[in-house]
Amino acid sequence: MNLKKTILKPVLLGTLAICACGDPSFALAPGSATNLVPHRAVYEMTLDQSRPATGVSGVRGRMVFEFAGSGCDGFTMNMRLVTRIVGETGRSSTTDLRSSTWEEGRGKRFRFNSSQYRGEKLEETTSGDAEREAAESDVDVHVNAPKPKEIKVSGPVLFPTQHSIAILEAAKRGKSILQARVYDGSGKGDKVYSTTAFIGKPVKPGAKQPENRVKNDEALEKLSSWPVSISYFDSEEDGETPVYQLGFRFYENGISRDLVIDYGDFAIKGNLSSLELMPSHGCE
Repeated sequence: MNLKKTILKPVLLGTLAICACGDPSFALAPGSATNLVPHRAVYEMTLDQSRPATGVSGVRGRMVFEFAGSGCDGFTMNMRLVTRIVGETGRSSTTDLRSSTWEEGRGKRFRFNSSQYRGEKLEETTSGDAEREAAESDVDVHVNAPKPKEIKVSGPVLFPTQHSIAILEAAKRGKSILQARVYDGSGKGDKVYSTTAFIGKPVKPGAKQPENRVKNDEALEKLSSWPVSISYFDSEEDGETPVYQLGFRFYENGISRDLVIDYGDFAIKGNLSSLELMPSHGCE
């Protein structure tokens, strides 16, 4: 494996996409029944030893994820993922991914900004904004970087926070498999993913407590959760192999733990090591 060409995908935990295709009830609105709690979560990233890896002997890193906002003020998500990947030959490569998004409460507007560093060198940056008139309307994307361009994404398609709302609403309805087209500003601002999500049986409050306890995670004991696995496919290519897969335990307040990110050649897992719950300002 060429470590220089190994690019990890920015993982916004709010981009967990569930099919809301043609179902306007999944559109975000102030006062939604699903309340996502503002929080800051830190995950320690390591190589997933439970499955074979190709060309990778070790991974160490950390992901910091911050979520804030409300249906009235809009939602902000910030993510930083720093990983050091060691190849079988002993050579290593350090990647620093940073991503920031803002989404209008009703899902009509979306702003994105991401950058990737190799070591201390900036290799790639993407920024822009998207807007639409209604939930099922086409999306007009204005890309500022790496090169200015205008893109039209055919609807329906979901933005990141809509995905989080949708997966929780689907889980509460007892759905086990759903599909969606997802736009989160990936690639050079022109990437649209087709996704398939599998939602496992609900885990009752207090059940299956994790071995690694962290401060403030006792708040999760009172909540229901679901094991979720999502495959992301390139919408422009016909194939059965996903670009990557994301697995996690998703709590009804929007917090995730027990992450597994599978890139095909290797997978990394993320153990929750820090959790800070921030004040929630709902709609008046």
